[in-house]
Amino acid sequence: MIRSSRLGLACAACLLPAISGCGGGSDDSGPSAIVAAPTPTPSASSTATPAAMTWWRPDRTTSWQWQLSGTLNTTYAVTAYDVDLFDTSQAAITALHGQGRRVICYFSAGSVENWRPDAAQFASQDIGKPLDGWAGERWLRVDSAGVRQVMTARLDLARSKGCDGVEPDNVDGYGNDNGLGLTAAMQLDYSRFLADEAHRRGLAIGLKNDIPQLASLQPDFDFAVNEQCHEYDECGGYSVFLDAGKPVFVAEYAERYRNNVNGARDSMCVASRAQGVRTLILATALDDSVRVSCDETRPTGS
Repeated sequence: MIRSSRLGLACAACLLPAISGCGGGSDDSGPSAIVAAPTPTPSASSTATPAAMTWWRPDRTTSWQWQLSGTLNTTYAVTAYDVDLFDTSQAAITALHGQGRRVICYFSAGSVENWRPDAAQFASQDIGKPLDGWAGERWLRVDSAGVRQVMTARLDLARSKGCDGVEPDNVDGYGNDNGLGLTAAMQLDYSRFLADEAHRRGLAIGLKNDIPQLASLQPDFDFAVNEQCHEYDECGGYSVFLDAGKPVFVAEYAERYRNNVNGARDSMCVASRAQGVRTLILATALDDSVRVSCDETRPTGS
């Protein structure tokens, strides 16, 4: 069941995205004017202070596309693309900026993925149990100085590649069988650490899932990303982000939404638009093979 951990590619054979006009799907309706994002100057400085940095702050009108694998389809008329930090080249990010897009860079902050180039930097004592259903991926001890050092290096990479924001995943290990004794208090501290370090580098940051801590963490984060809150009737908690003017990006995968079984997609999209979240229906591989946006105008029953 695709729930508490991230829905991304947990395989070593992830394909390298490339700038391309190929791919399927329909355009999403975004703001009429999108300001191109400047590419930040490469820097590994962790001494920058929040007062010295500004960062992109998306609002509730922000539209999005989420693709973590396959040849990157750059044809969607959206405000922001959410792409893999490691597998997306700086040239691809620069090209998206040239189209007036913002770029959010995905990485796992709460797990080690054994195919990532920095995987060997995690100490064995900081690695816990496997993530259920994700081969090659294990929970991390989020209060470890070593883990945090790797994550700040990832944030440096995001800045140097020109990302406008980041989406750290697996920030809910305390709610899973992690083998490390993680607690909710440890997670709050870690998530705030990630937010502070992102902002020090001029990066926006999104809170991924972790529904129990939405209210506590909303002040620290610029947007939220959720998987399946419609399917599991959990979208209501995101009012704390929406009421603060911050966007909530939702991905749904259920077959009944994909094929509009008994009007399920129509009903879900009506609820999505009424609440103000930005819902996409996607393939579980996040490879652009399926994409429907609830913000598009679609014939009833299509």
